[in-house]
Amino acid sequence: MLLAILVLTIAIGGTTSCTSKKKLAAEEHAADVSRAVKDLNKIIDGSSSWTLDEQAKKVAAIKSKNLDDAEVDRLIEEAEETISRKRAEADRLAEEERLRQEEEARLRANQSEFSVIDNQLGSIAGAASIDEANMLISTALNQYATPDIPVLIIISQAGGFNDYDRPTTISKFLNYLKDKKQYKYKVESVKRDGLGKITEMELIVK
Repeated sequence: MLLAILVLTIAIGGTTSCTSKKKLAAEEHAADVSRAVKDLNKIIDGSSSWTLDEQAKKVAAIKSKNLDDAEVDRLIEEAEETISRKRAEADRLAEEERLRQEEEARLRANQSEFSVIDNQLGSIAGAASIDEANMLISTALNQYATPDIPVLIIISQAGGFNDYDRPTTISKFLNYLKDKKQYKYKVESVKRDGLGKITEMELIVK
């Protein structure tokens, strides 16, 4: 009789223990699902402070748990799409910023280069004597491929098109500055050959 009671007690205890473990496992699974849903929704609606790399790690960690929950599976797919879209947008913005910085650097370089030419042309116009002007012209011509390279003078701009004055050459233009003693232009663009010599120059009336 005592033996039967002991066996029954052990059996009941074992069943209770097994039931408790299943209940605990179910509770842990429910908690994991709840956390996963919460984290995934944060990623999807953009309310988290996690970086894109951190978000990707969160999603990977949730996937590794194999929660076997339809809502979690749906949210994982949506979160992955959200991260992919945000990465593409971040890459696009980074590329735009890179191009913007390159353009700014190019413009600064051009402005610096053009300032040197502008100053040189202004010095010829402001020379104190004919001899000084001729000396400056001789020095300046060393920068040009030939004394006859074209100089195009923009007199107006509208709708993306330029209206030019009559074309001249660099030699004639430099002597014009010497005679007029006034430089009322600024360099708009230059073209160079393989040796770095100027082959064409555009000026615009200030």
